[in-house]
Amino acid sequence: MSIIDKCNVTVTGTGKPTLVFVHGYGCDQTMWRFVAPGFVDSHRVVLYDLVGMGRSDNTAYDFTRYATLDGHAEDLCAILTELEITDAVLVGHSVGATIACLAALQMPEKVSALALVAPSPCFVNDDTYVGGFGREDIDGLIEVMDENYLGWTAHVTPIISGQPQDGAATTDLTQSFCRTDPAIAKHFGRVTFTADQRAEMGRVAHPALVLQVTDDTLAPKAVGHWLADHMARAELRTIEATGHCPHMTEPDATTTELRGFLERIG
Repeated sequence: MSIIDKCNVTVTGTGKPTLVFVHGYGCDQTMWRFVAPGFVDSHRVVLYDLVGMGRSDNTAYDFTRYATLDGHAEDLCAILTELEITDAVLVGHSVGATIACLAALQMPEKVSALALVAPSPCFVNDDTYVGGFGREDIDGLIEVMDENYLGWTAHVTPIISGQPQDGAATTDLTQSFCRTDPAIAKHFGRVTFTADQRAEMGRVAHPALVLQVTDDTLAPKAVGHWLADHMARAELRTIEATGHCPHMTEPDATTTELRGFLERIG
């Protein structure tokens, strides 16, 4: 099976640079539907589903290959190669932002810039870094997810969206989480919430937009400042909003920031 079919790749629009959108944990490419179409008239736009998510080929989810985020980064690189993209601006959300950075390190010649939406290279606090959660919090989160995935989903999606239980973004996330194979969701959840890619972030040399939300439980302000300080060519921009998904809850502000970044990198 080709990487295009494996990851349910869709391509629209023309123009340069090519924008490649990478979604976050438990989501799929439809979560970009409020932002990506706004660039179709001026850019080639590529969307895809991480293997195991959305309409990707679930049978291709290898629990060994995807035991780290490198497997997903390799898939992204394969998409860039298959579509002969050499000017990609990788637009990643949350763990998708980390995957985008890893892909840029694997194939720097195919990437021109990075736009990181609510990124976090590590969710766990340590002595010098505030990721948002103590180790015991992450262990507890994973334990509950393993024991009762659907119940965990109902609890965590309002926290992620920053909206009430019946909010539109919460509903979108809940439905997406519930569509995901629980075994894959639990495995990818463990990989997502325990990953520590801080060392890799320091190696990224591409121009990078770090787009943060003022009130984000999963990626607090300290994370954005850390990335801006440790990535060689990063600029930090902030959206006044609540939650971890500004592309869903504040799409106009997210689009404006992305357009501004594209203009600045020329």
